[in-house]
Amino acid sequence: MSKVILVTGASRGIGLGIAQALIAAKHKVVLTARNAASLEKLKAENPEQVAFLAGDITDYSIGEKLVSLAESTFGGLDGVVVNHGVLEPVKKLAEAPVEEWKTLYDINVFSGVALAKAVIPALRKSKGMIVWISSGASTNVYKSWGAYGSSKAAVNSLSMHLAAEETDIISFSLAPGVVATDMQVQIRASDQMDPTQHSKFKELHKTDMLLTTDWVGKVVANIVTKQDKELSGKYLRINGPELASYAP
Repeated sequence: MSKVILVTGASRGIGLGIAQALIAAKHKVVLTARNAASLEKLKAENPEQVAFLAGDITDYSIGEKLVSLAESTFGGLDGVVVNHGVLEPVKKLAEAPVEEWKTLYDINVFSGVALAKAVIPALRKSKGMIVWISSGASTNVYKSWGAYGSSKAAVNSLSMHLAAEETDIISFSLAPGVVATDMQVQIRASDQMDPTQHSKFKELHKTDMLLTTDWVGKVVANIVTKQDKELSGKYLRINGPELASYAP
């Protein structure tokens, strides 16, 4: 049965992969990102399945607008993928200005809080699901990633609290692995990381070991549409045994 899924950060990378996988599986999607051109292309290619609203996710009113768009276009909302996020500042705690931390937290954490508050009423009705795209950095230390890693740890905690508070909604956080995205290009170009850790990311790219956005997108699409209650409140890695059945 076709579901209606909202995806943030949908213009490129993992978000675009998720959107494309959902469309290919005949689901309806409501997409948002700052870059309208990519969203317009998806809409033109799939006019009956795609609705979109380009905008800044740190505009906290965008969540209510997206819910209204889902309801007016497709009649409701069944799932949400909170995919957007940034890596910068890649600096040690002693060197990163607090204002840069605030900017990252506004994007990676507080916009997610605002979005969750906006979608909760619709997901209560549909008994739907939120998938929060987290990171292995939420539980592992990467020097100079304090802002990013701690923000993703906050995302995990948000997901767990939502699962406990809203028992009719499945809330699940996912570490998508090391994926061939623009963020990985940014990581490889960084001169602020620990050399040993930095070399590992370069080696993954050199040996063609990065996951593709196509594969990750299909896994996430399967998770958010199958909506297994057993996942609620959990944080899992995409290549772990618990998620093997969701792989394409």
